[in-house]
Amino acid sequence: MSGHSKWATIKRAKGKTDAARSKVFTKIGRELAVAVKLGGADPDSNASLRGVIAKAKAANMPNDNIQRSIKKASGELGSINYESIVYEGYGTNGVAVIVETLTDNKNRTGGDVRHIFDRCGGALGTNGCVSYMFESQGVLDIEKTDKMDDDEMMMTALDAGADDFSVDGNVYEVLTSPENFNAVRDALEAKGYSFVRSEIDRIPNMTVDLDDEAAEKIIRMLDLFEDNDDVQNVYHNANLPESEDDDE
Repeated sequence: MSGHSKWATIKRAKGKTDAARSKVFTKIGRELAVAVKLGGADPDSNASLRGVIAKAKAANMPNDNIQRSIKKASGELGSINYESIVYEGYGTNGVAVIVETLTDNKNRTGGDVRHIFDRCGGALGTNGCVSYMFESQGVLDIEKTDKMDDDEMMMTALDAGADDFSVDGNVYEVLTSPENFNAVRDALEAKGYSFVRSEIDRIPNMTVDLDDEAAEKIIRMLDLFEDNDDVQNVYHNANLPESEDDDE
């Protein structure tokens, strides 16, 4: 999973294969298109676009691809209307699942999402059935180098409005409220820091322990969602076995 298991997102395949990486870039391209349409193509005046660009860089999306997506969104792709739809449901053993999508055909996407839930022993629910089990939180991960000072990094993050700061191996992790996410990210970027992860996640308030068989069903569900171009992010509260969860 991307980041920690309890904050699992759809980007499980990032870096595994060229095909998987291409899918990640396609999904981010949609986010760039939506951000441009809503706030314009200038990142200096469009905080949402700055956020997606930071996310794209964290996913190692080439700058040429980023700029190409922005230009396309300003031109011919500006006529494509992507709608943001969030689906909620349950996986095996009552695992709570939230699926965030960007689609130009909600009937197609809704059918696909329902089929994946059904295929993996789960069930599509109604809006609000599981979202109360999650809390939105900004997550900024920065790869630590020998030249970086822990105290300086912590003070920069906290002074900018971060809620928490920690060091996990060779990664600094900065947590923020959704409201302060852009300000903290911009402050760290202004100091020259780059991110290996930059996004607002849905953090589960509680997790569900699974045995290996149930975990395999959840992993299969995540893989199927990942393969769907309309799906942007998937969040769940399964406590997956570490061997399954650290496959990035």
